[in-house]
Amino acid sequence: MRPLADFPVAARRRVTRVLADIDDTLTTEGQITAEALAAIERLAAAGIDVVPVTGRPAGWCDHIARMWPVAAVIGENGAFYFRHDRLRRTLARRFYLDAGVRAANRRRLETLGREILAQVPGSALASDQAYRDADLAVDYREDVAQLPRPSVDRIVALMIAAGARAKVSSIHVNGWFGDYDKLVMTRILFRELFAADLDAVKDTVVFVGDSPNDEPMFRFFSLAVGVANVRDFADQLKALPAFVTRARAGAGFAEVAAALLAAKEGRSGAVNRAPARRQPRKPRSGSRARAR
Repeated sequence: MRPLADFPVAARRRVTRVLADIDDTLTTEGQITAEALAAIERLAAAGIDVVPVTGRPAGWCDHIARMWPVAAVIGENGAFYFRHDRLRRTLARRFYLDAGVRAANRRRLETLGREILAQVPGSALASDQAYRDADLAVDYREDVAQLPRPSVDRIVALMIAAGARAKVSSIHVNGWFGDYDKLVMTRILFRELFAADLDAVKDTVVFVGDSPNDEPMFRFFSLAVGVANVRDFADQLKALPAFVTRARAGAGFAEVAAALLAAKEGRSGAVNRAPARRQPRKPRSGSRARAR
């Protein structure tokens, strides 16, 4: 991973869309900061579409699509995208699988969830599980005491053994039945919403993320950026982003936005190369709701 300062200014000027994970990419310690939200607003005002691409549930994505200054939102690791038409005041929901298949899959996921909780002490269903449509989220460090790496690996193994896909985020392990992920739904969204072939326009798109469930995006996008806390998962990632910010989490996203906007405005877009002072990662506990 190269410093964000190495992101060529000419390439920054070509960027028309920014895709971003939410948890620990847009949020900081579980909350969306004014700095990160303002960065989204500034990008949108400059004509750069922002699309969160998250593992968070359908219920949350309904709110995000309506209330945040974003073009659309992809949720539950690619199970759907939602787009709010602000002129018509309508919310379009586009799912990868039809309603009947999703209902059958939910029953299978409920059984799998009970099995995981019985076999992995200290794990719990994510507090947002009730608002999910297509996947199972097992909490390993959001509202429970942080589980050790072998326990997280055990959750993943149980999901895979059941025939599910499994991805580790910064707070949950997500499992689902279906041949989709964040990148698959991103392709669909670009084709249907932007009338664009993602392969043809990928060099005008930046993806910003931080954890293993972002790996398909890191692998695909040549302009992928990791916020600094991506280093926490470096040993678990087979594909790393091309660039990395100095700051962690939401401040790192704001750093990316500032670099893109500086280039768009004809400024040098220079990024401070001085090494960032890393803050210790705080264990998560308590019952605060957070966004992924």
